[in-house]
Amino acid sequence: MSGSYDESAGVDDTMDSFWEVGNYKRAVKRFDDGHRLCNDLMSCLQERAKIEKAYGDQLTAWSKRWRQLIEKGPQYGSVERAWLAVMTEAEKVSELHQDKVKNWQKEAYHKQMIGGFKEAKEAEEGFKKAQKPWAKKLKEMETAKKGYHMACKEEKLAATREANGKTEASVTPDQQKKLHEKVDKCKQDMQKAKEKYEKSLEELNKCTPQYMESMEQVFDQCQQHEVKRLTFLKEALLDIKRHLNLTENQRLVRLKEPVLLRLHRAAVLRPLDCIYSDT
Repeated sequence: MSGSYDESAGVDDTMDSFWEVGNYKRAVKRFDDGHRLCNDLMSCLQERAKIEKAYGDQLTAWSKRWRQLIEKGPQYGSVERAWLAVMTEAEKVSELHQDKVKNWQKEAYHKQMIGGFKEAKEAEEGFKKAQKPWAKKLKEMETAKKGYHMACKEEKLAATREANGKTEASVTPDQQKKLHEKVDKCKQDMQKAKEKYEKSLEELNKCTPQYMESMEQVFDQCQQHEVKRLTFLKEALLDIKRHLNLTENQRLVRLKEPVLLRLHRAAVLRPLDCIYSDT
């Protein structure tokens, strides 16, 4: 549970733990990401709706053009009727694709897919509140740790100077005394800094369990919202799949059955008298 204190810290490669100060932002960011992803899904559906509409329009135009050519052409009898049935099927399939456009553009979909910023703000505030006491203790510990390390360096430097002074003839006894007193003072300062550091570390460790529990509670709330979002998107995608898979559409099945029947019944050859009497 140790690390550098940084109130503006976000997700960092060197400090990638959820428990570090500020690293809860990744969990909060999911709210904004979720909102954006829902909008992306809406854009995706709108693009597909345009494709479906264009396809439906092309089917209608294709059916209209060929219906006129067939009706004015030399084909006759049951084969002509079967051919026209294919055109009729295309018109009905066009209607199915147009229906998909209408379903996707319902306002109800959009209403369910927007929102979430309120939850993001609440999560941010919840994490900050849970982290504030621990962050304060962490900052105190980091300050004490830094002070202890500096005191150790000062003590080592003073001891080195004292040792060098003993070997130099130019250093007077009074100066040696002062160097020794400096070492003693540095040792005392180092001991005080060590005790302060150890105390701050102990206090940090004491408040860590409560900190983790509070953070987990807020995170669980975020998880619940994320589960709802993912469940909704999953259901939306399954619904889209059902719309796209026209082979499972009962309307399409009902459309194809009579067309297939008419095609199978189309006579390849007709009697001579029927050729001149068929209209």
